[in-house]
Amino acid sequence: MSFNLLLQSEKSAIFPPTQNPESQSIKEESIATPDDHTSFVESSAPIVLWNKTYGGAQEDCAYSVIQTPDGGFVLAGYTYSFGAGGSDFWLVKTDYFGNMEWNKTYGGLGKDEAHAITRTVDGGYAILGTTDSFGAGGSDFWLVKTDSSGNILWNKTYGGSSSDDAWSIAETFSGDLVLAGWTASFGARSGDFWLIKTNSYGDVLWNKTYGEKLLDAANSVQQTSDGGYVLAGYTYSFGAGGSDFLLVKTDAAGNEQWNKTYGGTGEDYGFSVVQTSDGGYALAGSTSSFGTGVYDYWLVKTDQFGNAVWNNTYGGIAYDEAWSILQMANQGFVLAGWTESFGAGSSDCWLIITDAQGKPEWNMTWGGVNYDYAYSAVQTTDGGYVLLGQTQSFGAGSGDFLLIKIWKVNEPTNMGIGGSRTPLLK
Repeated sequence: MSFNLLLQSEKSAIFPPTQNPESQSIKEESIATPDDHTSFVESSAPIVLWNKTYGGAQEDCAYSVIQTPDGGFVLAGYTYSFGAGGSDFWLVKTDYFGNMEWNKTYGGLGKDEAHAITRTVDGGYAILGTTDSFGAGGSDFWLVKTDSSGNILWNKTYGGSSSDDAWSIAETFSGDLVLAGWTASFGARSGDFWLIKTNSYGDVLWNKTYGEKLLDAANSVQQTSDGGYVLAGYTYSFGAGGSDFLLVKTDAAGNEQWNKTYGGTGEDYGFSVVQTSDGGYALAGSTSSFGTGVYDYWLVKTDQFGNAVWNNTYGGIAYDEAWSILQMANQGFVLAGWTESFGAGSSDCWLIITDAQGKPEWNMTWGGVNYDYAYSAVQTTDGGYVLLGQTQSFGAGSGDFLLIKIWKVNEPTNMGIGGSRTPLLK
C-alpha cells in the first residue's frame, strides 16, 4: 500500500480566557432497569462485500466515517505510523470499493487524536478531536477544517489549563458547528459535559458545561428537531451506581431543559444517542449493572422528555460494548460495537439489527484471532452499511484502520455516533 502523506500543522488559537463556559447544574434523574436481555449465538447475516485495512507499522485507529457524494468514504482517526508526532489526526479518502484515493495527517510533536468528522455545507470536512501538541492545557479540543481534498483551511483549539477531551461534532441547520466532549478546565473542574457552538470559521458563539463534582463525560451530540441539542454520555456525579448513562437536553442557546440518568448499581456507559422518528431518543452503550456478562450492549428508548419507555441488553458472558446507533425506516435499530463473547478472536466487530421494540432480528460478528473493534456504523446510499474501527488481526501494524462494507438490511433514517477515550477493557 502506498502513501502520499502531507503533514498539516499550524499554530492554533487558544480558547480565550474571557469566554469561560456557563455552568449548568444537573438536578433531575431517573433510573432504568432492563425490560429484556438476549444472549446470542452467531447468526447468518447480509453479505460482507469487502473489507479494507489502512495503516503502517505502528498503531492506527479509526473512529468516524462519512460517505461522500461520489459514493466513496472519508475516515477519521489517529496514526502513530505517519505524521509529525507521537500520534496525529489521520484522514483517509477512499472510493466506493474502499480503495484509498488520498490521505492526510495533521498534528504536532505530541499526541493528537481525531474522534469525529462531519461534511460541511461547502463540501469540505470538519474534523474534531483532542490535542496535546497545541492549545492551553494538558489536552484541548482541536477542530481542523479542510477543503474537499483534505487541505487544511484553518484550525482552532478550545480549552483551559487542565484536560479537555472532544468526542462528537455536528453541523447545525444554519451551517454552524457544535462540539461535545468533557472538560476539567471549566465547570466543576473534575470533568463536566462540555458543549461548544462555533460559527463556520470556528469562532466561539457560546459554550456551556453540565455536571458536578465527579467525572461527567459527553460522547455524542445531535441537534434536535426543535433546534436545541441532545447530549449523551456517562456520569459519576448522579444516578444509582458507579457510573450511569446521562442524557442532557438543551434549548438552541445551550440552556439545559432537562436531564435524565439511567443505570443500576454497577458501571453503565453511554456512547451514542439518536433522536427517533417519534420525537424521543435512543441511547446505546454498555452496562455491567444488567445483562448476562461482565459488560453487555445496552439500548435505552425514551420519550421526548427522556422518560425511559423500554430498554434491552444484548450479550454473552464476557465484554460487549455498543458504540454506535442508527434508526431504520421501519423504526428498528442498528447497533455496532465489539464483543468478546462471540466471534473468532479476542474481540470481534459486532453488528445487531433489532425491530422497533429492540427485539433482535439478526446479528453478525467479524474479526480474526486478535482484537477487532467497530466504533462507527453508517448507512450507504445503496441501502447497505459500512462499519469502521480498528483491527489488530489483519493489516500492516499493531492496529490498522478497518472498513467493512455490508449488503443489505433496511434503510435507516437517523444516526448517532459517539465514543470514549478507549474501549472499557481493551
